[in-house]
Amino acid sequence: MTDLFSAPGRFYRGNLHTHSNRSDGALTPEEVCRRYKAEGYDFIALTDHFIGAYDYPIVDTAGFRDATFTTILGAEVHSGAMRNGELWHILAVGLPADFEPPHAPGFRPVDGQETGPELAARCREAGAFVAVAHPQWSGLTLDDARSIEAAHAVEVYNHGCATGCDRPDGWHTADLLLSEGRRLTAIATDDAHFTEPDHFGGWVMVKAEENDPEALLEALKAGRFYSSQGPDIRSVAVENDKVVVECTSAAAVIVQGHGSAATATHGRSMTRAEVPMARLAGSPWLRVTVVDAAGKRGWTNPIWR
Repeated sequence: MTDLFSAPGRFYRGNLHTHSNRSDGALTPEEVCRRYKAEGYDFIALTDHFIGAYDYPIVDTAGFRDATFTTILGAEVHSGAMRNGELWHILAVGLPADFEPPHAPGFRPVDGQETGPELAARCREAGAFVAVAHPQWSGLTLDDARSIEAAHAVEVYNHGCATGCDRPDGWHTADLLLSEGRRLTAIATDDAHFTEPDHFGGWVMVKAEENDPEALLEALKAGRFYSSQGPDIRSVAVENDKVVVECTSAAAVIVQGHGSAATATHGRSMTRAEVPMARLAGSPWLRVTVVDAAGKRGWTNPIWR
């Protein structure tokens, strides 16, 4: 984590999972971008559903970029069945505009499709930042999650799944994979459709030297970001017997690790917390959660020791 906070550049706020009326969203791509910019975001990835029913859209949002706001091309891609028989949902941020579509006519698996893991691998090979989307909403099994070997990240909070069906979580899946040695990062997103209050609730804070699509994409792949619903994380230092965290006003700072290992420090309006490491001494990885007085959370990526 020291690399994140000491790396050159500044933090840019962005949403990596967004839909427009080019698939099942309510607003035009232009209006989606306008609203995110108006809410203080530095960038978004418009990730419409990459299926035949919508003519396999990778929406060209370059025309909505300006000096203070940018966009990354991408899509939510689909192909093959998970263990529960439902269609795979995989987030691919940074897809080229000419990415070859799978045979995915709609939201149901069909015979002869490439598998989800095969499609994820093609996305990564094409240069995309790949994330396993909304594991709790999807009913993802651990075997499903293991199979996406091309993933850079797991979507650990999905605001649309929080507001729409109370299934927002991906940390259980991510923690199990981390404990198997998978070096994954963790993203919070909106999955905004603007058909319900599914927007401006989860985001990434990406450290880059400029607000440029290529610079942001490189930083995402390198893990130079944290995720949040509200709190800002200013620094994290792992010392011999404690983790020292600086952040905006917090009511709790929690450090988690392998298995049940976790320790919390509670207080009022904390902007600095020292969390003892004794219970996490044997864990090969750590992660930090900052919780504010309203219950909003900020999450670091895993720190490998």
